[in-house]
Amino acid sequence: MKAHAPAEADVAPTKPRLQYAALPFREGERLEIMLISSRETRRWVVPKGWPIKGAKPHFVAAIEAMEEAGLLGKISKKPIGAYHYVKRLRNGAGLLCEVRVFPFRVARQRKNWPERSQRTTKWFDAFEAAELVHEPGLQGLIRGFAGVAADEEEAEVTPDGVGR
Repeated sequence: MKAHAPAEADVAPTKPRLQYAALPFREGERLEIMLISSRETRRWVVPKGWPIKGAKPHFVAAIEAMEEAGLLGKISKKPIGAYHYVKRLRNGAGLLCEVRVFPFRVARQRKNWPERSQRTTKWFDAFEAAELVHEPGLQGLIRGFAGVAADEEEAEVTPDGVGR
């Protein structure tokens, strides 16, 4: 069962707060995406964080990948897109956030990192990763990055026609 986003009525009507995220990936026989557990709800998410004064957005995303998942590698300087979600604050209020996502080609994962004891990290097939995250916008970004049609399974095209 997929969880749905909180109702817009729960969110204060303000301009979305900006965050930057890394989309950790590796390529082998198939494209894999690393997801991490969120600290509070333990849902599968990507590493993300708030802007840092004087730091470029892709650099912030790379810092978050290292702090939250111990990842080292190469990050794109350009985002593949953005998604929105509602961050629940400690007082129960909702804060609308816009998250710009930067692909991060993982070279390796460190043995120790700042949030290791607070999170779980795991590699997933890209399509499975898209199914596991709750935010529809992030699901679409992962599918698009992986080259998978967002709402349809692929059909085989042969000289005899199109499979169903």
